[in-house]
Amino acid sequence: IERTESGESSDMEMGSATAALKGATTQSAASARAIQMMGIKTAVAIMLHNLPEGLATFVATLASPSSGVAIMVAIGLHNVPEGSVVSMPIFHATGSKWRGFFWGAWSGVTEPIGAIFGYLVLRNNESDWAYGVLFALVAGMMVYVTLRELLPTAHRYDPSDKYVTWFAIFGMFVMALSLSLFAI
Repeated sequence: IERTESGESSDMEMGSATAALKGATTQSAASARAIQMMGIKTAVAIMLHNLPEGLATFVATLASPSSGVAIMVAIGLHNVPEGSVVSMPIFHATGSKWRGFFWGAWSGVTEPIGAIFGYLVLRNNESDWAYGVLFALVAGMMVYVTLRELLPTAHRYDPSDKYVTWFAIFGMFVMALSLSLFAI
């Protein structure tokens, strides 16, 4: 901005600076909205993903309390990064810790809903057939989400597969170890 001989900025130059500032603000507001929408979409996706987890935990606990505890611990551990994946973009976009916390917590609410669904199915029908159907349903949902969503997304961020396969194997090892420890 150039100044006149008296040291004041000209009106035309101030208008240009104001217009540029408004343009940057509009652009950053659009970016913030896009980031917030990404967080909300992630929350919805995780809510859908958590339904079978709640169902799996409930059914596993009925079948074997030690398996139920192992699954609960494993799911609880991976819920921490899931909540962060939802909360961080919303906090970044809005500056509100409470709004980020709300969406992160809300994305986990569907796990108890999945458990309630399992209870409703099994409350009057604790047969081998019902357990088999529910375990197969949960397994199918989790395998589908893993093969269709999780692994392809992981490979998108690691196209040379430098880490994904090794960490997938490590995740299997952690699950096997946790199931073994709770079987003792």
